Amino acid sequence: MSSTLNQSAYTLVYDPSPSLVGYTRDELQKSLEKGSDEEKISTMKRILVMMLDGNPMPELLMHVIRFVMPSKNKQLKKLLYFYWEIVPKLDSEGKLKQEMILVCNAIQHDLQHPNEYIRGNTLRFLTKLREADLLEQMVPAVRQCLEYRHAYIRKYAILAVYSIFKVSEHLIPDAPQIIDSFLVAETDPICKRNAFLGLAELDRESALNYLQENIASIESLDSLLQDAFIDFIRTDAIQTPTLKPQYVDLLQDLLAATTSPEVVFEAALALTVLSSDPKVLCEVASKLIDVAVRESDNNVKLIVLERIQDIHQRAPGHLEELTLDILRVLSAQDLDVRAKALDIALELVSSRNVDDVIKLLKKELQTTITNAHNDEKAVEYRQILIENMHKVAIRFAEVSADVVSLFLESIGNLSSNAASGVISFIKEVIEKYPQLRKEILQHLIGALSYVHSAKAYRGALWILGEYSLDAADVQNSWKHIRSSVGSLPIIQSESSETENDSAKANAAPEAVSSSGPVVLPDGTYATESAFAAAPTESATNEEKESKPPLRRFTLSGDFYTASVLATTILKCVLRFEKSSKDASVLNALKAEAMLILVSILRAGQSNVVEKKIDEDSAERILVALSILMDQASFEDVESRKLLELAYLEATKNSFELKVASEEREFAKKHASALARTADPIDKAISFRQFAANDIHCTPIDTINEDLEKAISGDALRVNASNSVLSKLRKVVPLTGFSDPVYAEAYITNHQFDVVIDVLLVNQTKETLKNLHVQFATLGDLKIIENPPSTNVVAHGFHRLTITVKVSSADTGVIFGNIVYDGAHGEDARYVIMNDIHVDIMDYIKPAKTDDANFRKMWNAFEWENKITVKSKLPTLHTYLEELVKGTRMGVLTSDEALGEKDCRFLSCNLYSKSTFGEDALANLCIEKDPVSEEVVGHVRIRSKGQGLALSMGDRVALIARQMNKVKLDRV
Repeated sequence: MSSTLNQSAYTLVYDPSPSLVGYTRDELQKSLEKGSDEEKISTMKRILVMMLDGNPMPELLMHVIRFVMPSKNKQLKKLLYFYWEIVPKLDSEGKLKQEMILVCNAIQHDLQHPNEYIRGNTLRFLTKLREADLLEQMVPAVRQCLEYRHAYIRKYAILAVYSIFKVSEHLIPDAPQIIDSFLVAETDPICKRNAFLGLAELDRESALNYLQENIASIESLDSLLQDAFIDFIRTDAIQTPTLKPQYVDLLQDLLAATTSPEVVFEAALALTVLSSDPKVLCEVASKLIDVAVRESDNNVKLIVLERIQDIHQRAPGHLEELTLDILRVLSAQDLDVRAKALDIALELVSSRNVDDVIKLLKKELQTTITNAHNDEKAVEYRQILIENMHKVAIRFAEVSADVVSLFLESIGNLSSNAASGVISFIKEVIEKYPQLRKEILQHLIGALSYVHSAKAYRGALWILGEYSLDAADVQNSWKHIRSSVGSLPIIQSESSETENDSAKANAAPEAVSSSGPVVLPDGTYATESAFAAAPTESATNEEKESKPPLRRFTLSGDFYTASVLATTILKCVLRFEKSSKDASVLNALKAEAMLILVSILRAGQSNVVEKKIDEDSAERILVALSILMDQASFEDVESRKLLELAYLEATKNSFELKVASEEREFAKKHASALARTADPIDKAISFRQFAANDIHCTPIDTINEDLEKAISGDALRVNASNSVLSKLRKVVPLTGFSDPVYAEAYITNHQFDVVIDVLLVNQTKETLKNLHVQFATLGDLKIIENPPSTNVVAHGFHRLTITVKVSSADTGVIFGNIVYDGAHGEDARYVIMNDIHVDIMDYIKPAKTDDANFRKMWNAFEWENKITVKSKLPTLHTYLEELVKGTRMGVLTSDEALGEKDCRFLSCNLYSKSTFGEDALANLCIEKDPVSEEVVGHVRIRSKGQGLALSMGDRVALIARQMNKVKLDRV
C-alpha cells in the first residue's frame, strides 16, 4: 500500500455558527477565559474551523492549555484532542515547543484516567500523533493500558503500540513481541483483530505462524478476525507466490464454511485476485449471487453484481451455468438492481440455456401485466423486460417465434412505448430470419386489432407493406386494412350512425327541441353539407375504443398514420401486380384503395374528425391517389422501375443496412471483449516450480489499486492537473496591480463544489486592519462560509480558501469585494473584485442513449434554445468536431448516417449528462451554402431546466465567435 494510504486522517468539525459572523483573536481568548462550558465548546469549534482553513493561530495555545485543558466536560475534552491533532507542535527551528510539555503531562494523566472513555479516546489520539518527542513520554502508560480489564481500552492500546513503532522504532523496539504475546493471551475478538493487523505489518513470520495455528478452527473464529486473515493472505500471496496454491485452497474452504456475508465478499474478492481458474471463479460467483439475493440493501446488491460482471469479463463463457441463479436477483424491488441483473444474465445467455431464460422472463412479463394496477413501477419494469427479451430473441432464432407470439398476445395491454418496442423487435426478427416471415405476419395481422398506440400501428403498417411479398400475404394484409378502416365512405357512415343515435334519443319520453332550418339575414334559407355540418357530440371513450384501429385514428385526427396507410396501400398494390397476373383482382384492389384514400381525405376536410388534416399528410395521400389513377405509370417500363425503386426497394434497403450495421457493432463489441481476456499466441509459459522467480506468475492486487484510485484519482489526470501550465491557466486576477490590495484566485473544480484559493497582497506601506473578503453568488451556487477578518502587514501576504457548493450545471457567477479599516479612524475602504465565472464544462460529460429514450426526453423537455449557425469552416464534419469538442456532447448518430466528409447536408443528434444527473439534448441541422461556401443551419438544445439550455447555447455561440475571428497575417 502506498504512503498515501498510510497517512493519518484528521477529523473535520462542522461549523454551527453563521457564515458571515467573524471572530477576532481577543474575542476568542475572552470566551475561553470567562465563558461557560457550552460557550467554550462553541468557541473551540470555531477555532478548529479557522485552523482547518489555514490560520494556525499560535497565540491561542496557552489560553487553551490554561482554560480548556483542566475542564472535566467530556465533549470539551473530545474537542481538545481534535485541537491537539492539528495544532503546530514544533517551532520555527523544528524543535518541540515548550508549551507542549504541559500538554504531554495532561495526556499522561488522561492515559491513567479511571474513565474508560477518556482513556480510550486518548489512546486513539496517540495513533494520529507523529512527533517522536511527545510519544516517548507516553510509552510506559501505553504499556500499562495493554493489561487493562476493559476491552475498549485494550483495542486502542494495541493500535497505539503499532503506530508508535511506525513513527520511531527505538521508542518501542520490542513492539512485534509485545503484539505477539498480546495476541496469544487476548480473548476479545476486536482486540485480536487489531493485534493481528499490527503483527501482519510488523512481523510477517509471526503473523504467518499465528495463522497456521488457527487454520483448523478458522471457520469458528469471529468474522472480524476472519477478514483480517483474508487481507493478510491476499497481500502475502502476492509477495510470496510459492504459497499461493495453499492460500487459494484455504480461502476456498473458508468461503464454503462461513455464513457471514462480509467474510464471503472479502474471500471472494481475494480469490478473484489470486486465482484465474474458471472452476474457482464459478464457485466465487455462486457465493456472490447468494449474497446478492439475501442482502436487503440495494447498494450492496449493485456492488456484488458489479463484481460478478468483473468475474465474467475475466473468464468469459464460464459462468453460463449460473445464468438462472443470477436471475434470482429479479426478486428485488429496485429497478436498477433488476436492470443490472438482466444485463449480466444476457451476457451469459447461450443456445444451451436460452429456452430456460426466455421462460423465466416470460413469467416475469406476465407478472408485470397482472400486477400493473398494484405496482406503479410495473410499467417501467415491463419495458426493461421487453427490451432484454428483444436482445435475446434477435440472437437466437429458435426462440424468436415464441417471443413474437408472446409479445403480440399481450400487445393490447402494453403502453405506447412498450408496444412500439415490440413492433421494432418484430421488424428486426422478420428481416433477420426470412423463414419466420409468414408465421410472424399471420400473428401480427391477428393482433393488430388490439393495438391502441398509433406509433406502434404505423410500424406494423410498414411491416405489412414491406414483407407482404406474395399474393396471398398481400390479400391477408388487405383484408385487415379493409376491416380496420371500417364502412366507407367515412362521412356518410358516421353521419348515419349519428342519425341512428339521434333517433334513439328522440324516442325517449323527454321532449327534444328540433333544430329547424337556418334563416339568413337576407331572408333566404341556409344550405348545409357534410363538410360544413356542425360537429357531432363527442363520443364516449367506450364508443371510441369499440371502433377499429384505423378508423379510430382517423376520427381522432391522426392523419400521419393515414399517410403511412396510403404508402402501405400503394406498396401492396405494386407487390400484388408483381407477384400475380390476375387483372380483375388488381383492378378491384386499385378501386378499393382509391375509395379508402378519398374517404380519408374527405373526412379530414370535414367536421366529423376532431382535427382537420394537415397539408403534408394530404399531399402524401394525393400522391398515392395520383399514382393509383395513372395507368401509364404501371404499364411504362421506366416509370415502373422508378416506382419499384422508390416504394419497394429504397426503404427496405435502408433498413437492411441499419440491421447489418447493428450486427457489426455487436460483433465488434464482442470481439473487443474477447481480445481483452485472450492470451497472445507468443505468451511465455509459466512453470509452477519456478513461480518464485517468475514475475509473470505474480498476481496484481487490483483491490489496492482500486483503493488508491478512489483516494488519489487517476494518476495521469492528477499529474496533468498538477502541472505548472495547467495551474497557471486557472489563476484568475481579482484586482489590479494599482489597487491597494492585489488579489488573485486559483480555482479547483471538484465533483460538487468549487474551491477558490485566494492570495491577497498588501501593496501599501501600512498594516491593513480588519481586512476581510466578502463573496456572493448568482445562479445555483452557495458560499459555504466567508473567511474571518485578519490583519495584513505592509507588503505582506495572506492566503484564504473559499468553498462554493454547486447544485446544477447552470452558468454561475461569483463576485465580491475586499473591505478593510481606514487609517486614523477613517471609514472602511473597499476594493471591488472581478467576477469569477464557473465553467459548466467541468460538470458536463458525453453520454450514450438509444433513439427511443432520446425521443422520449426530447418530447418531455420543455426548454429549448435554438442557435443559428453561420461558420466559415471548410466542411460540415469539421464544424461537428468543433461542436463536440466545445460542448462535450456525444454523437448518437452512427458514422454511416453522417455521410461523406464532403457532404452538403448533415443532421445528427447529440447527448450529454451533467454530474448532477441533468440531461442535455441537441439536434444539429447544417448545410453548405453553395454561394457563400459557409456552414449554415441551426443547433437546437433541449433540457429539463432553463439554465442548462441557456448555458449550452452560450457555449455554441462562443464556438461560433472563436471560429469566425479575423486572423491577421501581418500588421
